[in-house]
Amino acid sequence: MADSDSGERTEEPTAKKLSEARKKGQIARSKELGTLFVLVGSAVGLMWVGSSLVNALSKVMKRLFSISRQEATDIHALVAAINEVIGELVAPLGWLFFIIMLAAFVGNTMLGGLSFSWEAMAPKASKLSPIAGFKRMFGVQAAVELLKSILKFFVVFIVAFLLLSGLFEQILGLSLETIPSNFGHAVNMLLWMFLTLTISLFIIAVIDAPYQVWNHTRQLKMTKQEVKDEMKNTEGNPEIKGRIRRTQYEMSQRRMMQDVPSADVIITNPTHYSVAIKYDTASGQAPVLVAKGIDQMAIHIRTIAKEHDIEILQSPVLARSLYYTTEANEEIPEELFAAVAQVLAFIYQLNEHRKGKATRPKSLAKNLPIPDDFRY
Repeated sequence: MADSDSGERTEEPTAKKLSEARKKGQIARSKELGTLFVLVGSAVGLMWVGSSLVNALSKVMKRLFSISRQEATDIHALVAAINEVIGELVAPLGWLFFIIMLAAFVGNTMLGGLSFSWEAMAPKASKLSPIAGFKRMFGVQAAVELLKSILKFFVVFIVAFLLLSGLFEQILGLSLETIPSNFGHAVNMLLWMFLTLTISLFIIAVIDAPYQVWNHTRQLKMTKQEVKDEMKNTEGNPEIKGRIRRTQYEMSQRRMMQDVPSADVIITNPTHYSVAIKYDTASGQAPVLVAKGIDQMAIHIRTIAKEHDIEILQSPVLARSLYYTTEANEEIPEELFAAVAQVLAFIYQLNEHRKGKATRPKSLAKNLPIPDDFRY
């Protein structure tokens, strides 16, 4: 009892808790993962459309520097020249922006998925509180962010140093190359260096993403009392549910007892099990089990049967088979048709004998045809 009331958040968040947090915009997000994808997407986009972008910029500069005096003084000609320039840049810049936006979308939704919450966008007084601000500045999360920043600095610094050391000879050799090939070579080296530097942030993202998932789960952990309260609210109080189940069981038992007088025969164990069978020949359906019970309920069924002069037969194997394979108001299984048919035939002949219309039937066979997998 003391453990459940200690208030320690030791329990994993439930599905309901996670769903409510998601509606509030509280999901695991890794800024480092998003930054990595944006930078890598930018590098890949520049490498893919770089040549077409350079050619477009070259055409733009040539066109703008070749505007004549007459075009400069004619507003229509000037607008046409500007439209021409913009048209050159639309395709390469459009593809570059598309790649960057796609990378940003994937990187920011890879962890936590796509989520939109009005509640997260709503202004909160706690965000304007200086005390809360100081707590954020000097809290555990701020320390983690500082550690990540230091780690990023050293990772980028080391990778940049190794790149510059490895490409030092090539960088010096650019001065010996002719124009404009040296510009193309320099841009190509810069792009590859940029891509390598951004990929180096993969180390930070690999560390940060699992940490964000762990931290998100830790923040949403619940006390044992909260878990119990949630179960009561979602599934109902266990005590009330127990009373409801007991009430439902009692009602079903009363309904069964009301159906016992309509039965044709009661088959018993003879003491522990009792099942009541009804067969309506006019309906053309299979015999129906109208009631069943064990121990006290079995005795109650036999008592009602005696009060209404319903025949009670002893067949332990058949009684157990019907009890475990058939529910109340269900037709008996096809595998037990032959055995039940012998019982009903015996009851029919016995009733005819009592009316003086037939001789007394032989005793019911002890070994009724019951399949092995229906024996209990």
